[in-house]
Amino acid sequence: MTEAILVERSGPIATVVLNRPDKLNAMNKSMWQALAAAVDTLSADDGVRCIVVRGAGEKAFCPGADISEFERERSNAAQAADYGRLVRAVVASMENCRHPLLAQIHGLCVGGGLLIASLCDIRICGESGRFGVPVKNLGLVEAYAEMAPLVRLAGADAALEILLEGRVFGAAEAKDKRLVTRVVPDAEVAAEAAAAAQRIAEGAPLVARWHKKFARRLADPRPISEAEERECYACFDTEDFRIGWAAFLAKRKPDFVGR
Repeated sequence: MTEAILVERSGPIATVVLNRPDKLNAMNKSMWQALAAAVDTLSADDGVRCIVVRGAGEKAFCPGADISEFERERSNAAQAADYGRLVRAVVASMENCRHPLLAQIHGLCVGGGLLIASLCDIRICGESGRFGVPVKNLGLVEAYAEMAPLVRLAGADAALEILLEGRVFGAAEAKDKRLVTRVVPDAEVAAEAAAAAQRIAEGAPLVARWHKKFARRLADPRPISEAEERECYACFDTEDFRIGWAAFLAKRKPDFVGR
């Protein structure tokens, strides 16, 4: 049986594939479980420097949850709450992932698919990409954990526009709403994502992890502590700083080691 969540490795770059092309990569219960486990495993791996998340094929990133599963898995509030814990586990795994996450978005990216993409640090899509959260048409609510990334990216007013109207809209509007970070011609999505992942992987991995940590911390309104300020300068004691400094002076490309 084909794995519905595939993990591929090319050196320090890992690719996580939502692999149900016959269903446009719609997420079922086992996929949510496997996605959380895959991201947790990759996050713990110091050999990883960038994680690309994509759907199989180029028709869709992901259209969200597999509606055909609802009768069996989400037919009442109690079942839905249990299912929601699986979705929250994916949110936690991706939010806590130490490595940069890059969404390679082809085609349709709505509902739970947009949630997964929104949890990535960089989101690259093609010009024909389609986005939205039309759950109001199913009589469904986005739970707090599912809505939070949308509000964080687009703001509360735009997030409510998306949820209340339930429209599916194009890549240019998604870019205006900060749901994607880069829009390129459809034929260039894979190449652009690969090039971005390579640039990330060539950087100092400890620095990438610190930048992710600091960006998350800046979303917290509490004042930055003295200890947190000192951590900003810990990079100067790393081997990677010495490697990067020497490489800059020698006008050559650094080969970082992650120490």
